[in-house]
Amino acid sequence: MNRVTIIAALAAMALVGYILEMVRRRKLREEYSILWLSGGLVMLVLVLRRDWLEIASQAVGIFYPPSFLFLVAIFFILLILIHFSITVSRLYQMNKRIAQEIALLKNRAASNHAPTPE
Repeated sequence: MNRVTIIAALAAMALVGYILEMVRRRKLREEYSILWLSGGLVMLVLVLRRDWLEIASQAVGIFYPPSFLFLVAIFFILLILIHFSITVSRLYQMNKRIAQEIALLKNRAASNHAPTPE
């Protein structure tokens, strides 16, 4: 194993370990960690199994196998960004609905406590 392979494997293992630690400390929810963990594990496998990396890169038509690692990393980052965009959109809709409900409740409470004209 050359130095680049060792460093890449250590980086992938550190990423997986960090994600697991963040889930353990409840700083990262399990549903968000799935993509991160799968991305880190795929990277670790491709780094350790150089022959698989070469086969996969040739199948896609990439002649320099480490470039395929970047393609895989970019793919997982895009998946994570799409997942976060969906989550943010859902939270925006929930906030909007809650704000509307609060406004209606305030309006109802104000009309119940308003003095009646005599």
